Amino acid sequence: MKILFVCQYFYPEVFRGNDIAFHWAAEGHEVHAVCGVPNYPRGKFFDGYGLFKKRHEVVNGVKVTRLPIVPRGNGKVSLMLNYFSYLVVAWVWMLFHSIGHKYDRVFVQQLSPVMMSAPGVLYKKLRSVPLYTWVLDLWPESLTAAGGINNKYVLGFFRHFVKSEYRHSDKILISSRSFERSILEYGDYKEKIVYYPQWSDSDINHNADVNDNLPVLPEGFKLMFAGAVGEAHGFECTMEAARLTKEHKEIKWVIVGDGRRLDWVREFVRENGLEETVLTLGRFPAETMPWFFAQADVMLVTLSDNPLFRLYAPAKISSYMAAEKPIVAVLNGEGAEVIRDADCGWTLAAGDAEGFARLAVELSQMDKAVLEEKGRKAAAYYQQHFVKDKCLSKLDELMEIE
Repeated sequence: MKILFVCQYFYPEVFRGNDIAFHWAAEGHEVHAVCGVPNYPRGKFFDGYGLFKKRHEVVNGVKVTRLPIVPRGNGKVSLMLNYFSYLVVAWVWMLFHSIGHKYDRVFVQQLSPVMMSAPGVLYKKLRSVPLYTWVLDLWPESLTAAGGINNKYVLGFFRHFVKSEYRHSDKILISSRSFERSILEYGDYKEKIVYYPQWSDSDINHNADVNDNLPVLPEGFKLMFAGAVGEAHGFECTMEAARLTKEHKEIKWVIVGDGRRLDWVREFVRENGLEETVLTLGRFPAETMPWFFAQADVMLVTLSDNPLFRLYAPAKISSYMAAEKPIVAVLNGEGAEVIRDADCGWTLAAGDAEGFARLAVELSQMDKAVLEEKGRKAAAYYQQHFVKDKCLSKLDELMEIE
C-alpha cells in the first residue's frame, strides 16, 4: 500500500510515530513522511539539517520530505512561529502534492500543535482517502495549561482545527482513555474512538553498547528521571524533595534528558548545594536508555498539578515497565491509575514534595526483594499492554493494511 504519514516531527526527533512508519516500510509498503526540519526539543536545527540541507531523504525505507519551518527557539514567539510555519507550508505543499499523488491511507500523528493535522485533513478532503488520527495531545486544553491562554477568540481558532480533525477522521486513536471525554464534547464520535497506547521505545532485553560517551554513575540508591525536563514535569516538587533528602548522601537523584527547565534545575542544585546528591546528565540517544535504566533502583514519572495532565499517562511509563523497574509516580489522574493497576510502584499526589522525600528515604532502606517484585509486575503489565510488535499489529488490523 501507499501510506502518507503526516506529523510535524519525525526521525531523528524521537516519537513513537517513527516506529510506525519504519514498521510499514519494513513490511514492504510505500511510506511517505511529511514533516518539518528536525529541531525538537533543543529549538535549533539538528546538525546536518537546515532550510537548504537534507530536505529530502530516505530513512529506513521511508521517503521523507522535510518542509522549511521556523525552529522552535527558546521563547513563546518563536514557538508560535514554529507551529504556524509548518501549518502554512505543509498545507500549501499538500494542496499541490495531492494533484498528482494518490495514497491508500493517511495517518496523522497529532502531537502539539493540533494544526499539524490540517495537511492530513486537507488530503483526506481532496482525495477521499481513509484518515486515521492518533491523538497524543489534547488541544486547546494544552494551550491553556502550558501557555495560560484563555482568550475565547484564540481558543476558538484552535477549536476549529480540532473539530475538523475529529469530523474528518475515520478513526480517532487515543493514547489515554481519559481523552475520550474531551473528544465526545465535539460530537458523537464514540464509534470512531479506539484506545491505542504508546509502547516502550526499547525492548526489555535490549542492551545498548556501553561506550566512552556514557557517564559513570555514583554508588548509592539511584532515583532516575528520564525524558524531557519541561514545564509540565513538576521539577519544583522533585528538587524540593531532593533538598529535603540532602543529608542522606546515599540517595542520588539522577536526571537524564534536557528541556526548558534544565537550566533552572541546575541553578537550584547550585544554590542549595546539592551537587553530591543530584546529577543532571543531559540528553543521550534513545538507544542508550536501557543502559541508564539498568543503573537505576527506581524510575520516576512526575507531572505538575493541572486538570489537563490528569488525563495523561506519560509514555515513559511503558519504557520504565519494559526495563523491569519499579516506578514512583508523583502525579494525579490516569498515570497514577496505571501504576496502581499494575501494582508496580508507588503513587503520590502531584506537588507532594514532603511525601516524595519521605518515600525516597523509605525506598532507599527497603529490602531489594520488594523492589524487584515491583519490577517484575511492571514487566508483566508491559507484556500485556505495551509490547511494540503487538501494538503495531493492532494498528495494521485497525487500518486494514495488508
